[in-house]
Amino acid sequence: MDFVTLETDDFEYGVADEVLPGVTRVVAHNPSKFTYRGTGTYIVGDGADVAVIDPGPNLDSHRDALAMVLDGRTVRSILVTHCHADHSPLAAWLRSESEAPAYAYGPHGSSTDDWDIGSLPDDFGRPDPADSTREDGDGAEPPVEPKVEEATDTAFTPDVEVRSGDTVFADGTIAVTGVHTPGHTSNHMCFAMTSPTAGRVLFTGDHVMGWSTTVVSPPDGDMGDYMNSLRMVAGRRDDVAVPTHGSPIDRPGHFVGQLVDHRLDRERQVRDAVRRGRNTIPAMVTDLYRDVAVTLHRPAGASVLGHLVKLVADGEVVVDAQGAGAQPRLDSIYRAV
Repeated sequence: MDFVTLETDDFEYGVADEVLPGVTRVVAHNPSKFTYRGTGTYIVGDGADVAVIDPGPNLDSHRDALAMVLDGRTVRSILVTHCHADHSPLAAWLRSESEAPAYAYGPHGSSTDDWDIGSLPDDFGRPDPADSTREDGDGAEPPVEPKVEEATDTAFTPDVEVRSGDTVFADGTIAVTGVHTPGHTSNHMCFAMTSPTAGRVLFTGDHVMGWSTTVVSPPDGDMGDYMNSLRMVAGRRDDVAVPTHGSPIDRPGHFVGQLVDHRLDRERQVRDAVRRGRNTIPAMVTDLYRDVAVTLHRPAGASVLGHLVKLVADGEVVVDAQGAGAQPRLDSIYRAV
């Protein structure tokens, strides 16, 4: 993968930077191995009227920074890619301040709440005290697979539910429409902007990350949906992709094509691991992620579960010793067909 990094010298927390014509970014000070350098909130618009994409986490410093940047401008639309806690919580504050509606596909998916995905052993993924692996000074780690998000913002409900092709913001020559991209979460929505100065821009939330691949964790995450969404995005004719975490991605069709290939290769590796007798997720992760920091093995387990759900649905792997039709879990035993 040709990962795209965001170096700490390229931005300042709480300061507005124009990353594209008519597109300003403010990065929240919530860096971690899960959020990279932090959540990037994007303000779209050339004039007094703007849209705000992913208001971000409920941090006083980020709220104050946004209030300063938006002073004197009118927020017409609040666009939320999905409702993880590093993306949507400040939408409530921004709605109360601006009276602008919040647009999203919908609230967090609830159709799979009765699916118990089990759990990994308590001691799995705990680092060896002798391990000298250290994080970067700002809390971010180098690009590795996978990443995982903060908690879900279950309180978020959009004022307007958006479907692909729906216009969510228009001002003069700028227009922004929704692009439904389920997989990372069932309600994940990208936003496509057309502009005479910036070109065709796709704000990708967590669907396409520059610095890392994205975890697709059941029960709300679905690997089959994610692969279909990736292929759809790869076939678009965008000039640049702008993720919530990280830097803009040039040649997004090529980059997303690499993501598709990477996911297919990981799926093959998981299938082959089962065929070699690695019949539990901890065994698969220890084998497939041996070069990845142990602290990331638990989120890697969620990613592997996502692949196993797809492989079971495709009839290439079965859940062993739990009866016909048993749903895959983190603690299941798997067998190749």
